[in-house]
Amino acid sequence: MLFRSSFKLFNTSRISAYQLYSTEALLSSSSSSFSELRHQIIGGNGDPRIPVTLILNQWLQHGGSLTHSQIQYLIATLSYSRRYTHALQISEWMSESSKYNLTPGDIAKHLNLISKVRGLEQTESFYRGIPDALNGFKVNAALLKCYAEHKSLEKAEAIMKKIKKVCPVNSPACYNMMLKLYAQLGKYDKLDSLMREMMEKDIRNGAMFTIRLNAYVAAADIEGMEKLLMRMEVDPLATVDWYIYTTAANGYLKGGNVEKALSALKKSERLAVGRSKRLAFASIQTIYAAIGNKDEVYRIWDKCKASNGFWNKGYLCMLSSLVKLADIVGAEKISEEWESNYKVFDTRIPHLMIHTYCKLGMLDKAEAYIKRLLDSGKQLHASTWESLAEHYCVDNSMEKAVQAMKTALSAERSRRRPKPFVLAAFLEYLKEKGDLESVLQILKFYSDGGYLSVVTYDKLVSYVHGEIPDAKAIDLIRVENQLDEDTEHLDEDTNDV
Repeated sequence: MLFRSSFKLFNTSRISAYQLYSTEALLSSSSSSFSELRHQIIGGNGDPRIPVTLILNQWLQHGGSLTHSQIQYLIATLSYSRRYTHALQISEWMSESSKYNLTPGDIAKHLNLISKVRGLEQTESFYRGIPDALNGFKVNAALLKCYAEHKSLEKAEAIMKKIKKVCPVNSPACYNMMLKLYAQLGKYDKLDSLMREMMEKDIRNGAMFTIRLNAYVAAADIEGMEKLLMRMEVDPLATVDWYIYTTAANGYLKGGNVEKALSALKKSERLAVGRSKRLAFASIQTIYAAIGNKDEVYRIWDKCKASNGFWNKGYLCMLSSLVKLADIVGAEKISEEWESNYKVFDTRIPHLMIHTYCKLGMLDKAEAYIKRLLDSGKQLHASTWESLAEHYCVDNSMEKAVQAMKTALSAERSRRRPKPFVLAAFLEYLKEKGDLESVLQILKFYSDGGYLSVVTYDKLVSYVHGEIPDAKAIDLIRVENQLDEDTEHLDEDTNDV
């Protein structure tokens, strides 16, 4: 089948997340053997350089079988866990098999994956190869999502126009994607025009109001935000919950009105109920920290612990808040409390503490913390070692920096992009020392990770071999625009872990 063969054109890299497939069909056919396979794939180390299709092929060779819904479950779960490369590998594996009849939903999800892996050009190439019988609303909506994520306004508007013609029933989800895109690009006139269209067609929904509210906050239009908020409070279709008031609080804070921000936070706290309570408390706590109100941060923390018990993310949020407040002593106490009570070791928490120590120049404390964790048998995320290496570099402790970087290279799932001056310092130090093996190891690592182009990699290899005597490492790194020092930052939080 020509369509199936087109899947083979697309290799894997980084991919966007899906919403989870329904697992109802899977649960009815699940077995202990599938549970074993699931554990091997989902419970693996997650290194995107190791293809999970090897596990699938071995499974089949040893007499195993997989239903369509079980494969969908694996794709969805991997995507939900942000293991997008592996999700795409399985999607391609399923698509190349003649055993499974692909649904429009399968193709739509695969389209979104290609968008994140290879960009819009290959996404569009794949889209053009989809048979008309399968190219319906779901696939076109997926393409709209791709354009929206890439902020390709004209193409998004064109496919939206097509969707309106193809789909007999107007989809709020597609309209919401366009609203969000207009908001992100600051096209507020178009945003308001589309909202009016939704009103006229009676397809308005709660998300529509929330998107517009966030747009007002982003534009620091406090008057517009307040008018919309009053409208939402009397509109039965608008969702007025704790999130709406934390959004308003952020808007007031952005506009310098702390008193109104505090009032909005109180309203948000009163609406924090049910399963979302702890997420609400975390958001409220973060805003109190931004305001600089330490007492309220601790008060919300006490409420969070009393109502939700032990929660790794709650501790992470509290630590981030205390770091923002420069309460390092308090952060250390919370960290010690977490170490004494956690059920699942979360590398993000020690990463935050170690990074904070490094940022404050307290490398001795960072080293002591790392030693204590390693002595207790814990493993640190590669990003922690990379952060430590960067700060050793700043401290001109180059031998320690090199050792920390080597540890990072051998760790699993490293995803940090090096700051240009750090990479340049490594190359110059190791070149002068004559340690070409370590230089090439570092360069290959970042090249394989997609952080250096082939051209830049080749030039840097020539540089360390002395073939470009008048060049400087920092200039070679920047020449291809692969790494931009102005846009790269050390991890202030834990997003990279």
